[in-house]
Amino acid sequence: MGDDPEFTRAWVLHPDIKSDKDRRDATLALAEAVSLAHALPELKVVGEEVVPLPKVRAGMLFGSGKIEELGQRITAADVELVLIDGPVTPVQQRNLEKAWKVKLLDRTGLILEIFSDRAATREGVLQVEMAALSYQRTRLVRAWTHLERQRGGLGFVGGPGETQIEADRRAIDTQLVRLRRQLEKVVKTRSLHREARAKVPYPVVALVGYTNAGKSTLFNRLTGADVMAKDMLFATLDPTMRRVELENGPEVILSDTVGFISDLPTELVASFRATLEEVLAADIVLHVRDISHPETEAQAEDVATILTDLGVGTDRVQFEVWNKIDLLPEEEAAAVRARAERDENVFALSAITGEGIDGLLEHVAQALQGAVITETLVLPYAEGRKRAWLFEQDVVENERQGEAGFEFDLRWTAVQKAQFDGL
Repeated sequence: MGDDPEFTRAWVLHPDIKSDKDRRDATLALAEAVSLAHALPELKVVGEEVVPLPKVRAGMLFGSGKIEELGQRITAADVELVLIDGPVTPVQQRNLEKAWKVKLLDRTGLILEIFSDRAATREGVLQVEMAALSYQRTRLVRAWTHLERQRGGLGFVGGPGETQIEADRRAIDTQLVRLRRQLEKVVKTRSLHREARAKVPYPVVALVGYTNAGKSTLFNRLTGADVMAKDMLFATLDPTMRRVELENGPEVILSDTVGFISDLPTELVASFRATLEEVLAADIVLHVRDISHPETEAQAEDVATILTDLGVGTDRVQFEVWNKIDLLPEEEAAAVRARAERDENVFALSAITGEGIDGLLEHVAQALQGAVITETLVLPYAEGRKRAWLFEQDVVENERQGEAGFEFDLRWTAVQKAQFDGL
């Protein structure tokens, strides 16, 4: 076993499958996989490598020669856990664990571990549990031989008993139903909180972006909050919200969200929709990009795809925030600044040094001036229902009684005004 009992010694492998036309740059993919491993504090990465693979072997993933060669390195390094950056079938997992005498996790399993380690709110915890169970359910298909044995019934009914696989699957399904009910209650409570917030005429500004793009660092700089902002993937998982007063602009609610990542396990895409629901309520979406990352364009495409899937359309004001220009060589940084200046919806900045942040906030304030409107409205006395709606929305600053009816000084958003007109 490892020389440090506090840590599990891990080896990270990225299979570079030559037959996969959509494969990413292997070196960058391995670096991201290692970052994923570092996101779990109990892991100590003692080795990492790209494994060129002409094609996937059904039962073992790798060829026998490669398995033996890797096995020697894994044994020599006293490795306890092998992390494979990609999908591994239950059969491949069992065979490789047997060959190397170690525990093995694929990309989905590792991301699930990180999510369960990071989830802080009740909803986050429930969603992780559901995702983990959905994942386990797929691993039951002939995953372990003991699951194929038949178990006798209770003796009251004749006929064959159910197999261990069926029993385990049924237990998981029962657990999933229970968790889904709990989650519905939690989501209902959260939607009540959101409705309460909607009554406050503060616009919502949501930070979204690929994981590790610097959203939480930017959030902390803007709000003075102490959100976990370490240089690791998935540092934040649950949306964090703070009220911020913009200079020469309205007060806003700023929302920091979970980072996106390519090839996010399907179990998690589905279960973490609600974590990103805050983005749907946002008046402005700030898409934060790590402009110093070699794959910044591909990462931006991944984020755009997920936003489209969530239903965040072009009707929402979106600004691109090109973060981390402080990490670029001066010549490159100057070129990035020049490109950003040519596009009114792009801002080059550094959340660490603060460069460029004032310009971004100025534009956010300008964009929101159209969202928060202050005006006087006269409502006939007979319109009691509309009057009640205005107070429900908490948009009334003052109310007077005039000759023609109620006179209101209102402070409301363009969305609220449109809803009122539709009453």
